[in-house]
Amino acid sequence: MRILVVNVNTTESITESIGRQAAGAAAPGTEIVPLTPAFGAESVEGNYESYLAAVAVMETVRAYPEPFDAVIQAGYGEHGREGLQELLDVPVVDITEAAASTAQFLGRSYSVVTSLDRTVPLIEERLHSAGLDARCASVRASGLAVLDLERDEKAAVDAIAEQAARAVTDDRAEVICLGCGGMSGLTERVVERTGVPVVDGVTAAVKIAESLVALGLTTSKVRTYAPPRPKKFRNWPSPAR
Repeated sequence: MRILVVNVNTTESITESIGRQAAGAAAPGTEIVPLTPAFGAESVEGNYESYLAAVAVMETVRAYPEPFDAVIQAGYGEHGREGLQELLDVPVVDITEAAASTAQFLGRSYSVVTSLDRTVPLIEERLHSAGLDARCASVRASGLAVLDLERDEKAAVDAIAEQAARAVTDDRAEVICLGCGGMSGLTERVVERTGVPVVDGVTAAVKIAESLVALGLTTSKVRTYAPPRPKKFRNWPSPAR
């Protein structure tokens, strides 16, 4: 089984971190292929960057030359999963939805701890559109930019754990979801600080993708995610690329 794990930003070190986390969760015989888009922002922290990342991720997957069995979109609260589902006949798993759905097996309510406050509405909208918001106690921002997570890991853990602890005490969350692909690998340290289950979206997405492949299930093509209709596209892909 081969699973493509696509980072939504263009920072190679984050792709490598996501790839290590995914490979650590994968079952024997599952090949994890981490991919970085050829264009886009170094970090995705707003709507403009998110829509651009959606196109970049779709084009990255379309250009992959070998067969694959599933795709994971490794961006929290980002756009694009629906487009991938139209393009592909294999399962597509978004880490936002993977984390939230997994959290609901573990407690009555969950909270998401993410990076900057400006990303909170994007995550809330993604959870709402996926029908996963009813048991979401809160979405909290750590105040850290995505690239800050790599620069000072101790400060990142402290900031994330502080907001996770507040979510448990103030918002009555029973499970925490790490709300950024760049937070992969911080799970155990946040568990130590909060005492509740902590779900990493990359890890959850790998196990869900493996399960869907093993069950022989993939996206329905009846209506919503039917393949794009054949038509002419003007200047796309861009002649400059």
